[in-house]
Amino acid sequence: MFNKLLSYLSKDLAIDLGTANSLVYVRNEGIVINEPSVIAVNQKTGQILAIGEEARRMVGKTPAHIVASRPLVHGVISDFETTQEMLKYFITKANRGKFVFRNFSRVIIGVPCGATEVEKKAVIDACKEAGAREVFLIEEPLASAIGARLPIQEPGGNLIVDIGGGTTEIAVISLGGIVCFRSLKIAGDRLNHYIMDFCQSEFKLLVGERSAEEVKIMIGQALPPKEKKEVAIRGRNLVTGLPEEIMISNSDVHQAMEKSLNQIIQAIKETIEETPPELLADIMTNGIYVSGGGALLKDFPNLITKMTRVPARVVEDPLTTVAKGGGIVLESLDSFGDVIVSDKIEEPPKI
Repeated sequence: MFNKLLSYLSKDLAIDLGTANSLVYVRNEGIVINEPSVIAVNQKTGQILAIGEEARRMVGKTPAHIVASRPLVHGVISDFETTQEMLKYFITKANRGKFVFRNFSRVIIGVPCGATEVEKKAVIDACKEAGAREVFLIEEPLASAIGARLPIQEPGGNLIVDIGGGTTEIAVISLGGIVCFRSLKIAGDRLNHYIMDFCQSEFKLLVGERSAEEVKIMIGQALPPKEKKEVAIRGRNLVTGLPEEIMISNSDVHQAMEKSLNQIIQAIKETIEETPPELLADIMTNGIYVSGGGALLKDFPNLITKMTRVPARVVEDPLTTVAKGGGIVLESLDSFGDVIVSDKIEEPPKI
């Protein structure tokens, strides 16, 4: 009865708190927020100037006293206070239209497989300070698999590769739990930085991260290209100090990203090597499922298939699977009790 009363005063949320983008799923409504995980702060006054899409437009374009940055690095909190403010913004925006009381929302939030207890507690504390009544954690590969409607609670092997902005999560799931996994700090952001480094070393051109990301989206691909494509990229010439525009090809972009892609493939191979034979037989039948923003990189599933000899496919709507999975769990907490961690993480004994 009490929980039913609280549901009238606030909304239950599932949050995919990503390094690059954050999504918020509202119970019985679906995904209502999809914004960049960026916050702009005036360092002179400490005032929050913008959060989300508005802050993203400021990146690289602010005066010295205004910093537009991401408060999460590799999927975990690097700046507690700004993460708290960002969560407060998302929770308030999602509850718009409700007569909201503080600390009434229940929140389920995704964390990387490799997150430590300290990092998990930081997420819980930030959510509670931002206005959550109760916080549940779910490992991102599990949430992604649930969001992709994989039968994770059955006794069969499911291998999912979730490539986000800050981390790549690779996990074999069976009977509602993770059998073996790899968590890499190599993902979309690292690919962007390698493109930036390539432009600097090969063309003596200093380019911004947004420009590198746009090039990756437009002509980036995981396998060596068969047809040449080129796009313009602009930056500052490191020799002359003047602005310059060059043409960069898909072969250049592939060469820049190849090292990182090979590291992800190696991690997938290592995960497969650790998988019990019976589950591996299921994976060979079902294939490897790829989710996250990295799944949209051209030919990436084909690269996985080529290097592992296991068919790989992109799940439906790969950008939203973690948020949708959290939402499905939120709507059936009793059915998914084994896949979540409550906010009552054990404190270390006091000496």
